Amino acid sequence: MSVQSIERALDVLESLAEHGGAAGLSEIAAKTGLPYGTIHRLLRTLLARGYVRQESDRRYALGAGLMRLGGVAEGMVGAWARPYLARMVELSGETANLAVMEGDFVVYVAQVPSPRRLRMFAEVGRRVLPHSTAVGKVLLADRAADDAVTLLERTGMPRRTPNTITEAGAMLAELDRVRALGYAMDLGEEELGVHCLAVPVSDGERVVAAMSVSGPAERIDAVDREELAEGLRGIARAFGAELAPMTGER
Repeated sequence: MSVQSIERALDVLESLAEHGGAAGLSEIAAKTGLPYGTIHRLLRTLLARGYVRQESDRRYALGAGLMRLGGVAEGMVGAWARPYLARMVELSGETANLAVMEGDFVVYVAQVPSPRRLRMFAEVGRRVLPHSTAVGKVLLADRAADDAVTLLERTGMPRRTPNTITEAGAMLAELDRVRALGYAMDLGEEELGVHCLAVPVSDGERVVAAMSVSGPAERIDAVDREELAEGLRGIARAFGAELAPMTGER
């Protein structure tokens, strides 16, 4: 049995996250469908607990209280993910990563390295913009086009390499391909000479993370992408099932 007030408070927090971490009252109301009076009452409680703060322009932003919860949760999810990432390494021979979206950034929360001498590393805790990475594209592809464009406009889509997609229209077309294929590629768009293939992790309700393998361009290009993606999707589905919300009473 759900508790309505808790569900609504979580809706408000998720609305702030989807707006890049900060939003006005009208934006929260439009996203959640909640009445203004209800939102005000929820925000007062969240402000008092430090999970929300009010900015000088009277917009509301995610508060520092969430950092403590988020840090612990990320560490736990990273630990849960490692056996699945290890399976991805076995399948591909390349380094496997788990990443989530935090505000406008993608954050790498777990990694299992390739056993090969020449291998790629994405430092756990590293924050990158989503437009230049395969994991970022997977996470953007789960958003409505308008939401994705709003995020891309906020970040400015800086060019990381000559291969980086830097125009919103071109990125929307790329996200359409990601949805159609069920995976995303980074072909030297974040770092020259490094290619990456990423797949979504769904908890049964939405995409909550992305898992990827990355390696030298010549090794990634030598494999059958469809076959590799299918294998990675199977592993990601198994991990997503572990993250699925519990339903009913125990």
